[in-house]
Amino acid sequence: MGEATRRTTLLATGSALAAAVAGCTSASSLGTGTDNRTGQEERAPQVIGDGSTSYTGSQPNQPTLPDLAPGKPPPQFVVFSWDGGGETDAGLLSRFRTVARDVGASMTIFLSGLYLLRGVDATRYHPPRHEPGRSDIPFLSDESVRRTIVGIGESWREGHEIGTHFNGHFCSGAGSVARWSAADWTSEIEQAVWMTTHWRTTTGWSDLPSLPFDYTKELVGARTPCLLGSESLIPAAARLGWRYDSSSSSRQVWPHQFPGTSMWNLSLSQIPFPGHSFEVLAMDYNYMANQSGPTPAKVATRYAEWKAQALGALLAGHERALSGNRAPLIVGNHFEQWNGGIYMDAVEEAMRTMAKAPDTYLVSFRQLVDWLDRQDPILLAALQSLDVGKLPEGGWAALGAE
Repeated sequence: MGEATRRTTLLATGSALAAAVAGCTSASSLGTGTDNRTGQEERAPQVIGDGSTSYTGSQPNQPTLPDLAPGKPPPQFVVFSWDGGGETDAGLLSRFRTVARDVGASMTIFLSGLYLLRGVDATRYHPPRHEPGRSDIPFLSDESVRRTIVGIGESWREGHEIGTHFNGHFCSGAGSVARWSAADWTSEIEQAVWMTTHWRTTTGWSDLPSLPFDYTKELVGARTPCLLGSESLIPAAARLGWRYDSSSSSRQVWPHQFPGTSMWNLSLSQIPFPGHSFEVLAMDYNYMANQSGPTPAKVATRYAEWKAQALGALLAGHERALSGNRAPLIVGNHFEQWNGGIYMDAVEEAMRTMAKAPDTYLVSFRQLVDWLDRQDPILLAALQSLDVGKLPEGGWAALGAE
């Protein structure tokens, strides 16, 4: 289901403007299409709280990723992430779980807490700077809430990360997340966690399995609505021990940590946009905003052209990094059928193509920060010094050379 209110944020790239993310809803590959992930033996569930969640041991289906080594090129990471994470009648969460299984990928699902809260219980949500029960995205149907609970649990078992896209998705007006304080964000986070860990209390449903993870430990990163408000979010998230944020945009270079924190700034990538003189943010909404405008068009005659542009942008971003500085490609998406579903088709084709590329690993954000945190800081700093698409002077053989 689409979110009712969307706002286009424009990103200046050179002399042109490329649309940055607005509305939302609701991996790991060796480059051969083979699954390189490890599985852990699951423990008997240890029920947490009201039974909405449970501890079942360490997460299964996690990848084995090669570390940096002097004189060797780094792995090419690609993160496919999803804002909202709701499983509606369209079945897009299930679709991309299938794609991920096919190619041996892990993904990050930024779950909107409201997607586990029924509309009848809306007033349990007290959004910062808004009346109780208010949301700028619609509550899901009861059937979709049930599907989402099941789908999120199965996604985690398959190796995907469950982050947060927060709750009410307020992008404009006096109560916009752009104006929120760190205290507002803390309240929003606490409520997102509460909705996820108390769906059994709010729904009364006893026939669904518990989510197989402790969300208070699973939750280590997020993306804000419309990419707004991260300046105040970061201090609150750092105090909670979060490990990354993906609420901004960046040129395709290696990530750094936010100043004064151990959190990684894993910004959405700016990538080449076929047919245009500017770059576009690697997100489905942004392709649409530059093609039909922020409201999906009913011009099916252009769908094939627009799909080719979206797919071409993703593949160009991957190829530029793979043949250049090997910076991670960070991609954002929504479970939406905008413009006839062309962006979903483009993302699926991109995932299947990239998974076959050499040295390419489709991973979650959590897997990426695990990898970043354990690398030799000298080698990592050498990568962070590389510009977009550039190799080290002297080639990869010079990486880490004295």
